[in-house]
Amino acid sequence: MRLFIDACVREESRTRRLANRLFAHLGAPDRTLKLDRARFPVADESFLKRRDGLLARGWTDAPFFDFARQFAEADEIVIAAPCWDLSFPAALKQYLEQVNVVGITFRYGEDGIPVGLCRAKRLFYLTTSGGCHLPDAFGYGYVEALSRGFYGIEEVLQIKAEGLDLDGADVEAILREAEHRIDRLFE
Repeated sequence: MRLFIDACVREESRTRRLANRLFAHLGAPDRTLKLDRARFPVADESFLKRRDGLLARGWTDAPFFDFARQFAEADEIVIAAPCWDLSFPAALKQYLEQVNVVGITFRYGEDGIPVGLCRAKRLFYLTTSGGCHLPDAFGYGYVEALSRGFYGIEEVLQIKAEGLDLDGADVEAILREAEHRIDRLFE
């Protein structure tokens, strides 16, 4: 099952354009989650108590964990997340808070180090930014660290297009170059 996590909010999203190019090679996603339409509970104390209570009872099949189970069961994951304020949209962080569940997407080994429980072997992270030199640590780097370090996803690939809103930028040329990078992945 190919899971598409769409953190784009604009109808004519440049980031989603890159995702569409990727899907031309991969095939259509089996499931699409548009984060701007998803409703996430606030991760406050009551949220943590409820989550911890369900986990203590072993009720990982509770609807409360639907996002985590869907993520863990995906064979391949595509995340499209534009760069906003040096990171990704807040909805993606909220989603990842729902996904990061001990006993579903990862477990702790005897040494305290996370062991991934996710089926996916590959995750694509697509992003665009108006400025240049997007710092990976605040967006992609975070997703990569969770994917490799917690979820056990071995291959995490980023495709980005930067400088789209700079004065004089040839937006179409920048996007085409990113699309060509996607195409080269499948040559």
